[in-house]
Amino acid sequence: MATKHRRPAPKSPKTPVPSSPVPPERPASAGHVVPPPPQPVPDARQRRTTYIEAVALYERGLEALQRHDLPGATALFESVLRLYPEEKELHERVRLYLNICQRQATPKEAAPQTREERLYAATLAINGGRYDQALANLRLVRDEDPDNDHALYMLAVAHAQRGEPAEAIAHLERAIALNPENRALAKGDPDLEPLRGDDAFRTALDTPAASRSDRRRPFRSRSSR
Repeated sequence: MATKHRRPAPKSPKTPVPSSPVPPERPASAGHVVPPPPQPVPDARQRRTTYIEAVALYERGLEALQRHDLPGATALFESVLRLYPEEKELHERVRLYLNICQRQATPKEAAPQTREERLYAATLAINGGRYDQALANLRLVRDEDPDNDHALYMLAVAHAQRGEPAEAIAHLERAIALNPENRALAKGDPDLEPLRGDDAFRTALDTPAASRSDRRRPFRSRSSR
């Protein structure tokens, strides 16, 4: 009896496997944010041309300042601020040199030399609240002319404004003794308001002029000379 050979079942074709499988892209979840790609850093050569122009103008201002051309330097520095508002980093240095120009351009006041100049300077200082400066000028006048009742009266005002009643009243008493008209002036002077509550101040204003006349300088009229 012949043996039957069973025919093998046909094999299914094989699916080729890719050499580098690519995983499927997963959708981003609601809580995950995909970062954007990094931006290229601009090269120094790509800086805006306005910076180069602003620096050139700034350097011209420095050259003018070195030549002591204060008006020219000021105009150049101000042009940097006006023409190149986007150059914030440069503005800080520009303002620094602008302040230097302004300080050097401001004329310094000459120190008063004469008695009249010192009295005038002291008057301006008192009006401006600069009592230390006023006292410095008034003391020079007093040392040169101890019987200058105007300087003594102003010394009283300066000390009163500085909260120094003892010094103020002492100078006021001397000023009234030298010139009784200072009594009436002191009664209505608002600069002496800090002294109104002081008993010594009220006594100085109430004392008759006759009792202090011996301390005044003798007055000689032209007819008696």
